Amino acid sequence: MNTRGLLDQLLKSGQELLQQKTAGKSSSGLGGALGGMLGGNAGSAGKGDNGGIGSMLKGAGGGAALAMLLGNKRVRKVGGKVAIYGGLAALGVIAYKAYGNWQAKQAGAPKGEPQTLDRLPAPQVELHSQGILKALVAAAKADGHVDERERELIEGEFSKLASDSETQHWLHAELNKPLDPADVARAASTPEMAAEMYVASVLMVDEEHFMERAYLDELARHLKLDPALKVELEAQVRQDLQQ
Repeated sequence: MNTRGLLDQLLKSGQELLQQKTAGKSSSGLGGALGGMLGGNAGSAGKGDNGGIGSMLKGAGGGAALAMLLGNKRVRKVGGKVAIYGGLAALGVIAYKAYGNWQAKQAGAPKGEPQTLDRLPAPQVELHSQGILKALVAAAKADGHVDERERELIEGEFSKLASDSETQHWLHAELNKPLDPADVARAASTPEMAAEMYVASVLMVDEEHFMERAYLDELARHLKLDPALKVELEAQVRQDLQQ
């Protein structure tokens, strides 16, 4: 599989879509841009939605897949925060800074430079990418907005980005399996990978929504994140978003 290339393209395409749709006009972020395009119910795509998500899917590349993962409610409310970073390595940078801050404050924390994906060789980056994409897909389902119709549309968009059948089959399985934070957490083979997956999940969800907040807390528990590290990761995400 080549989930590294798929995930990087997905994130960068989301940023490009934001730039295209906000050029020359004021906007509160990706939420403003995509919220306007999504218009009404995401499930109306392809049914004469007059400039809604069906229109957006034409030529939007990974941005369309990202918008569909985020969902109509989430796009309007939290602005599709994942897209603003412009690529995969930035997720590693967030985890690296938070992990380093946590290490400095904890006497019993593991020593040495955190081996986040922005500091790893390609084979290990691919492994981390699979875990992050798995976390993104699961987080998108945390509020229950991804129904059968939307899964089909999301799969269609991902199929344009993932040319190999192995990756497409993997994505199909991830989209269609029940939401299970324990299953997501099993993909984390290192503490740094667990931190990256949690960062990706925090970026995707609306923390004020009780179902999504509960999902994050349960995911952190299964990832075996130290409570202080969990707080540091969430704080780093908020700090980076405000810059």
